[in-house]
Amino acid sequence: MAYTQETVHDIVNAQREFFLSGKTLSIEWRTKQLKRLLGAVLDNEEMLKKALYEDLGKSPVEAYLCDIGPTIVEVDEILQGLRKWARPELHFSGLMCFPSACTRVYKMPYGVTLVISPFNFPVLLTLGPLAASISAGNTVVVKASSKSAACTRALKTLLEGIFPPEYVAVIDGGHDVADMCLAERFDKVFYTGSPAVAKHVMEMASHNLTPVALELGGETGNWCIVRKDADLKDAARKIAFFKLCNAGQICINVNQVAVAEEVADAFLGELKSEFERQIGKEAHLNPEYPKLITKAAYKKCERTADAYRDRIVFGGVGDKKSRRFTPTVIYPVDVNEDIVQHELFSPLLPVVPYKDDDISRILDVIARREHPLALYVFTSDTKWAKQVMSTLQYGGGCINEVCIHMMVKGVPFNGTGHSGIGAYHGEWGFREFTHPSTVLTGSTHFNLPLREHPYSGKAGSVKMMLLKLFER
Repeated sequence: MAYTQETVHDIVNAQREFFLSGKTLSIEWRTKQLKRLLGAVLDNEEMLKKALYEDLGKSPVEAYLCDIGPTIVEVDEILQGLRKWARPELHFSGLMCFPSACTRVYKMPYGVTLVISPFNFPVLLTLGPLAASISAGNTVVVKASSKSAACTRALKTLLEGIFPPEYVAVIDGGHDVADMCLAERFDKVFYTGSPAVAKHVMEMASHNLTPVALELGGETGNWCIVRKDADLKDAARKIAFFKLCNAGQICINVNQVAVAEEVADAFLGELKSEFERQIGKEAHLNPEYPKLITKAAYKKCERTADAYRDRIVFGGVGDKKSRRFTPTVIYPVDVNEDIVQHELFSPLLPVVPYKDDDISRILDVIARREHPLALYVFTSDTKWAKQVMSTLQYGGGCINEVCIHMMVKGVPFNGTGHSGIGAYHGEWGFREFTHPSTVLTGSTHFNLPLREHPYSGKAGSVKMMLLKLFER
């Protein structure tokens, strides 16, 4: 379908009318829709797997591990907790509000929401925010990625089969169509993607004072620190797995590794061994290995690798036809080089050596750059690691592990600054798509003149005494 500003406007207006009907407000309605969504994902698993392979070359196992399975878990968690999360909070009004005794905080939906999803995990990062918005009682317009065209078609088929467009609508197309959506007055915008595009999203949303949530990769990339006392084999195994996953096209992936130079050679040896063990020596010829999303993404990866060709110690080979580029280790890289000052979103892995006694310099560099979405630390000194993780600014992370912090139920997935605004997953997603409304219930009896004039003379003195007593 070819979209125009008029057709997008009509979709948004139809959703606003549907929201104003009040149909989405009941918990029973929301629960029913979430169950329909969950059932549709389960019923269309094979269609989603095929689409993920067509767009990104993901094997059925990786498609389920990283996209379909986590979506099922996410929706199921929301179904289990929704009734409790949506319950109004009851508060004592306090002496200053006498004779009122009760104040409630209602969890109100925003209204008509826009979810702009990315190409790298097109199922999870579309249906996860969608489920959160549905749970909060909103209607949803989904602007799916044009880069992952097969997945967008599959999602369109899936969602149009269970929801009317006045409740959930899927819009495909490029940046021009996204701008058509952003030109409309939404009540909430949820965008997942790059910091550069996020600035544009915020700017357009600001025209209507629309609140936004942003889940971004981080402008200067995510660091992984390997200290000299780390279990090198374990660290290499986990880092290799993660860098192979989706060919590095993951917002929380390791962008660069800082390794203590005292163990750098040993670590590099373990890392090479793990890449070979997990994917083979010719990953670009392995059909299980994912591919880069577009020819442009492949060329960018190849161009960057060529610029550091003399320091590639592993990989550096690709296949243009399949768009697969091997995991590529670049060593040594200085902490101030260009390659470690922006998000790579590819299988390239620069490794920065440092003296272990000078770890504070690496931490200072991380602290002074834009906040990453993730931070990973490998060390046997957990006291030091906890100190680092509790003082630096970043979205989330792991000690002696990678990525799986985002799979823990009940905790938020979020960024800060250039890595994002807001949070979601489970109850945090419900909160992101609701706004709290405080309502005090007053009384027509026993009202005192404390807040009323006169404020002078004896009456004023008594009121001042009572105010100082109550306002504590």
